[in-house]
Amino acid sequence: MIRPDTHAVMTPLDLDANATEALRPTARAALLAALEVGGNPSSIHGGGRAARRIVEKARGQLAARFGAAPGDIVLTSGGTEANALAIHGLSPGRRVLLGATEHAAVRAAAPEGAVTPVLADGIVDLAALAALLANGAPALVCLMAANNESGVLHPLAEVAALCRAHGALLHVDAVQSAGRLGLDIRALGAASVAISAHKLGGVPGAGALILAPGLHLPALIAGGGQERGRRGGTEPLPAIAAFGAAAAETYDTARITGLRDAIEAGLRAIAPGIVIAGASAPRLPNTTLAVLPGIPAETQVIALDLAGIRVSAGAACSSGKVAASHVLEAMGFGADAGCGIRISLPWNAPDDAPERFLHAYAAMHARLSSRRAGRST
Repeated sequence: MIRPDTHAVMTPLDLDANATEALRPTARAALLAALEVGGNPSSIHGGGRAARRIVEKARGQLAARFGAAPGDIVLTSGGTEANALAIHGLSPGRRVLLGATEHAAVRAAAPEGAVTPVLADGIVDLAALAALLANGAPALVCLMAANNESGVLHPLAEVAALCRAHGALLHVDAVQSAGRLGLDIRALGAASVAISAHKLGGVPGAGALILAPGLHLPALIAGGGQERGRRGGTEPLPAIAAFGAAAAETYDTARITGLRDAIEAGLRAIAPGIVIAGASAPRLPNTTLAVLPGIPAETQVIALDLAGIRVSAGAACSSGKVAASHVLEAMGFGADAGCGIRISLPWNAPDDAPERFLHAYAAMHARLSSRRAGRST
């Protein structure tokens, strides 16, 4: 007789959606359909024209979702390239001002940029930004819509108004907010907005830079004249098809916010000393950055992973080199900047996600607290 495996492990609970969002079924279907079509969108024969129709359908879906004209959308390989294209194209003759908590992709594209500080809640210091804008040549301000670690939202309307008042341009990294929050480039008044397919339920390999009407940028990657001469290279047809389909999906903000709030309430009950970074600020509905003083983030991530719970220590782009979070450092966490884990719910998070996560977290917290107590005696 075969006995049931009493040690069977449940399917891992993925709470690392800010690293990559769960694939939307419509995106998967669009990808598979595009694979069947094949073809190069630049070819003029029937197969090429069929591929071109898929690309332009996706471009139209993105335009409809983000308040842009289709011709103002430059398809790229992802958010990193979209940010680099904007910064290299808009910065000549301008000072670059970067938010202190910007993603590594933005900081790497503008290594000489002046840093604009954030307040303790992670929101950009508007007074400091205004002073920087008033002192010197016209600027390019680079500010993310939502922080990838804390989920904190910057007041982009006020930032855009400051930029207009000082003749500055605004570039927005909206990689984490696109698909989760409303975004309209015309209403925002930004010069450019970067988005990424796999952060809104598509697949890696596609992204876009959305430009203000009439704005033209020189190509960062030269090639065969694709994307109206703004980005060379054959378009990745399946990834773009999935991108458009994912952009057309809705997001259940109320449900995801409820799950996040349940997780945070449970964390505070389990570990009274825990700090939710940016808790007093507007945040993404799916993101919690929980700082457990004295316990390295890497230790927490590994312990939770062994329990079947997937979270991260800061940005996924830094995986393999866990260190203190520059986001938490900018928010004033000091020595505890290396003690934060990011919990980010996917769009399809199960309703029992808080229960499963908190069960594993409570066991981890009890075990680690016991070890610390033993070492202190």
